[in-house]
Amino acid sequence: MPFKFHYRLLFFFLLVLISCATDDYADFSITKTGIKYKLVTLGPADSESPAPGDYITVDLAYKTLNDSLFFKGIRKFKLTGPSFPGEIDECFMLMHTGDSAVFIINAYNFFTKTVEAPVPGFLKKDNKMKVEVLLRKIQKNKDFEKEKTEFMSWIKDFKDYEKVLLSHYVDDNVIGVKPVSTGLYKNILVKGNGVEIERGDTIICHYEGKFLSGKFFDSTRKRKMPFEFVYGQEMQVIKGLEEAIGEMSEGEKTVFIIPSEKGFGKEGSTAGVIPPYTSLIFEVEIISVKKARKPNSVIP
Repeated sequence: MPFKFHYRLLFFFLLVLISCATDDYADFSITKTGIKYKLVTLGPADSESPAPGDYITVDLAYKTLNDSLFFKGIRKFKLTGPSFPGEIDECFMLMHTGDSAVFIINAYNFFTKTVEAPVPGFLKKDNKMKVEVLLRKIQKNKDFEKEKTEFMSWIKDFKDYEKVLLSHYVDDNVIGVKPVSTGLYKNILVKGNGVEIERGDTIICHYEGKFLSGKFFDSTRKRKMPFEFVYGQEMQVIKGLEEAIGEMSEGEKTVFIIPSEKGFGKEGSTAGVIPPYTSLIFEVEIISVKKARKPNSVIP
């Protein structure tokens, strides 16, 4: 078989050779806007790169510079393009389908401008953060809208069916438990110590998610890895789980039943694990609550 030269590999190799070697990230290249990046693996030689307006599916991991993980997950979203120099959208636009890469961006700008959330207490104003990305799929906007229209037409009757399933499950399994004001069903197993959860707090918890059938779809206990995230920050947990955790306190262990309208809705999860109009059961235990730094204590 003749050798197929990978021109993109040569391009990234040359970038590394001419990149700045005056800091701890000498093997990273750097953009004109100050984003440092390193390609880890290459996708197919003929793969495409995303443009503003495309829908992309990515594996994401957010870490501190010392590799402390504070978010990991698969996300599908519409790429809008960078709204300020050094924004994370610029990172995605440097990649091609199948590529994986590591980026170093300004943490303060990411939280305050991109996700519009408080900066976590473990990050200072001038800190950088690592973003590890695997670009799984690119879908053009017109294809996404066409697929969505066809899919919604097919499942239009699923919503009523979900209500019947949920009603039967509650009647048979959690007698006496009524939905709280948010529409979630809540059954406290172990009471907490009273330390309430507020926006910006760093939460460490265990959770197990399963369908009404009892089949598990996710479990931090089985992975032996508690989940750590900043409460109130976008793209961390589904709406219903965020509302559920917001009602808990440190040390509490509670089972929640979350209807699809508070979960993955009429479209299901982007990874395809959760079908549309599917109620979910989450058993959540709050291991610790690290209170957010108050605004007047943020390092300028």
